[in-house]
Amino acid sequence: MNANFLQTPITYLKGVGPNRAETLQSELGIHTYQDLLNLFPNRYIDKTRYYKISQLQRSNADVQIIGKIIHLKTVEQKKGKRLVATFIDDTGSKMELVWFRGQKWIRENLKLNTPYVIFGKCNWFNGLFSMPHPEMEPLAEHEKGLKIAMQPVYPSTEKLSNRGITNRVISKLIQQLFIETKGQFSETLSDNLLSALKLLPKNEALFNIHFPKNQELLAKAQFRLKFEELFYIQLQLITKKLLRKQRIKGFNFDQVGEQFNTFYEKHLPFDLTNAQKRVIKEIRFDLGSNAQMNRLLQGDVGSGKTIVAVMAMLLAIDNGFQACLMAPTEILANQHYTGIKELLDKIGISCALLTGSVKKSTRKTIHEALESGELDILIGTHALLEDKVKYKNLGLAIIDEQHRFGVAQRAKLWHKNEYPPHILVMTATPIPRTLAMSLYGDLDISIIDELPPGRKPIKTVHRYDSNRLKVFQFIRDEIKKGRQVYVVYPLIQESEALDYKDLMDGYESIARDFPLPNYQISIVHGKMKPADKDYEMERFVKGETQIMVATTVIEVGVNVPNASVMIIESAERFGLSQLHQLRGRVGRGADQSFCILMTSHKLSTEAKTRLETMVRTNDGFEIAEVDLRLRGPGDIMGTQQSGVLNLKIADIVKDNDILQTARHEALKLLKADPSLENPANLVIRHAYAQLVKYKNIWNYIS
Repeated sequence: MNANFLQTPITYLKGVGPNRAETLQSELGIHTYQDLLNLFPNRYIDKTRYYKISQLQRSNADVQIIGKIIHLKTVEQKKGKRLVATFIDDTGSKMELVWFRGQKWIRENLKLNTPYVIFGKCNWFNGLFSMPHPEMEPLAEHEKGLKIAMQPVYPSTEKLSNRGITNRVISKLIQQLFIETKGQFSETLSDNLLSALKLLPKNEALFNIHFPKNQELLAKAQFRLKFEELFYIQLQLITKKLLRKQRIKGFNFDQVGEQFNTFYEKHLPFDLTNAQKRVIKEIRFDLGSNAQMNRLLQGDVGSGKTIVAVMAMLLAIDNGFQACLMAPTEILANQHYTGIKELLDKIGISCALLTGSVKKSTRKTIHEALESGELDILIGTHALLEDKVKYKNLGLAIIDEQHRFGVAQRAKLWHKNEYPPHILVMTATPIPRTLAMSLYGDLDISIIDELPPGRKPIKTVHRYDSNRLKVFQFIRDEIKKGRQVYVVYPLIQESEALDYKDLMDGYESIARDFPLPNYQISIVHGKMKPADKDYEMERFVKGETQIMVATTVIEVGVNVPNASVMIIESAERFGLSQLHQLRGRVGRGADQSFCILMTSHKLSTEAKTRLETMVRTNDGFEIAEVDLRLRGPGDIMGTQQSGVLNLKIADIVKDNDILQTARHEALKLLKADPSLENPANLVIRHAYAQLVKYKNIWNYIS
């Protein structure tokens, strides 16, 4: 079947028409024949057997029975009426069929003493089985129709049901599509792959996903289609990576020079961990390879990513280039600037900070020093992307917490030069391997998986609201030792007013238990002006206040080594990765730190799993894996990227093994035949071109 035919608008399919087409588009995103073909069932009902009424069990299973209606009556009830039919099978056993709505239409269309196949769930009522709102089909039609043993159940919405687009209607439309296309679809995988992995041909797989003949064929069809989906995603990501390495020449940093060596030998504030050494080696290799580096550096909170970034910047400077570091917030940019300047002042490297609040006169000086090449390193927020910011020769761009920057923003950094700079993306949000392979398959990945020596793991406990007095006593004891405390409240957009009230109530109760002048409390929340927020943060950073009451604005990157207690209120309302990020705000000094998760007694099973995971482990990657299982891939990357993995049939958590196979096969194929010119691979080349042309391949983040 010509792939272009599958791009026919859905309106043209017999049985659709303009109104149905509009509903299918708005509710399920079905615009073309192809979209309908790729609407895969959520689950299946086994219709391989027909029951006798005498064989029915009081279970909740769907059953199918052949029989006829011998009598119809309307029964008055408290609210409205119900229509009741007496239904008998060929053994003479009786049951009832019941309708609470649509009675007029049903009365007019049902035929007495005509054989029907009924299908639905049975209830036991007044000594008889009854089936409410059964699916019904005259036996004669049922025998003519496509024999579907396993009944597919398609995704649905309330609006679809209200407009009469039932599961049966969708199934009929898909049958019509198979009739119009004669069930002939172009093969999209090579013979080599089909035979090596024993995959079903495309035609058979599509037929058996919609109309499975039995469980075994259904499983084979699912495997084939999941593999294909993941294979083409991996093909796209790996092709992008290889192309970039061939086409995009990078500056070659072949010197490991004086600045790098002097800093490494004389000014390192601590010994590097083996993980940090390994990652620096990987970066050095990239920078000297003549191709543009595009590397993702993952490291848990406090694993020492900044020092790795500094070493990479020194390599750029040793080779006569400038470097920049871009952070998502002013607080974080300031923090990076202070830390990096302190390290590099010793070897005379010039650093500047550029954020929205930098004065105009200072900006002018920075712009001039940057263009003349006097300035080695520029650190800042997205102010670095403004057109006025011109570098003499930018060689390395480091982006912190990159998922907070859009693709377009990152692309601006590329165009600051004749050649694009090397790119290092850093994140403290551990990304499970499965997700990293799919989302960042076109980046090289480095992981810092050990904490610096001397860091004590944070002790995490779960306490109920009824233990609050003990928790307050614990806070007093820690403050007496000279430590500081965070108290964090959730902020959920939909209930902002309520959350604000919780925060203020919490603040007042803390102010009562920790009165002035003995205790000073800072408060930070979303309704404050940025300047007021910064002032309150600053007081806490300087140690002028002992307690910081806040909503989650403190999540990323605030560094107060003296803060040793993190109390998370209503912890059940936070996601796992958010809890882990918040916990990472403490444990930055040499003292033992604590994280206390406060909740009410009413907890869902999922909330219990999240809290137990937090108490059990400090390992960000293990936490990310649990989070991925609980929430699925869509949510993990945050709202602006929820459409990232818009998969039709595969599930990257459950189908991790298929994903590994798909990546392995895609790598093997591209190694042997990078441009897919081998005649055996032309089918893949053609299918890939079609996917790209019709945007059926998902455009990933990177």
